[in-house]
Amino acid sequence: MGNRTIGSIPCAVLSRGGNRMFFKKKAQTIQLDMDRIPQHIGVIMDGNGRWAKRRGLPRSAGHKRGADILEGLCDYCNGLGVKVLTVYAFSTENWVRPQKEIDALMDLLYGYLLQVEEKFRGRDMKLKISGDISPLSDKIKAAIAHAEEVTAPGKRMILNIALNYGGRDEIVRAARKLAKDCKEGKVSPDAVDEAVFASYLDTYGLPEVDLIIRPSGEKRLSNFMLWQAAYAEFWYSDICWPDFKDADMERAIYEYQQRDRRFGGV
Repeated sequence: MGNRTIGSIPCAVLSRGGNRMFFKKKAQTIQLDMDRIPQHIGVIMDGNGRWAKRRGLPRSAGHKRGADILEGLCDYCNGLGVKVLTVYAFSTENWVRPQKEIDALMDLLYGYLLQVEEKFRGRDMKLKISGDISPLSDKIKAAIAHAEEVTAPGKRMILNIALNYGGRDEIVRAARKLAKDCKEGKVSPDAVDEAVFASYLDTYGLPEVDLIIRPSGEKRLSNFMLWQAAYAEFWYSDICWPDFKDADMERAIYEYQQRDRRFGGV
């Protein structure tokens, strides 16, 4: 498909403070190489609460805005040819948050799941849930099962929602399942390698993660896709997730395409 010009990189304003200088430049038009679009992008949707606090709004308003941003971003990534978009929606550590916020998040999730069939119609997209859903309510588990079933024919892009997900927890759950199969004689311990182990992970069957994006200024994985991130490229931004735009995704992909991915080679 070659190159495609689709936007510009915003530039800093000239200022001086301490030992820092920032230079203003003309907007730089960028081109994405459509033959090198990352197949699997992971996003840590961070900054919803801070976005809401700065505006004097409840944290739930930030989460609602963040959900709206995700919907638009799905269309953008789908149009580019991204095969999998994995988003960190609720971690295994998020249960320590105030119950009111957890309830608001679960209500938001439930409402989204009920609308998935309509939202995905005509987009050739499939929904997948990664994580341990056993602690979730029966109505949410039923909504997940229905949403995954009705979108199963989708072939163009998978929206993989990491829900009650933690990278360590995923690895532990996979190890337990593998150990059980070894004990029952279904798998020989001598046959276990990376590929066999990976087949027990939540992401089995998905391509390896190429790019992980984290907005809001934090620069850590926060227990997100620890196994899958082995050779992922990282892109960070100070933008809070509710302010994340298509142009930010474009810039992240552009910077990803400028990197030399050697996978341990020369």
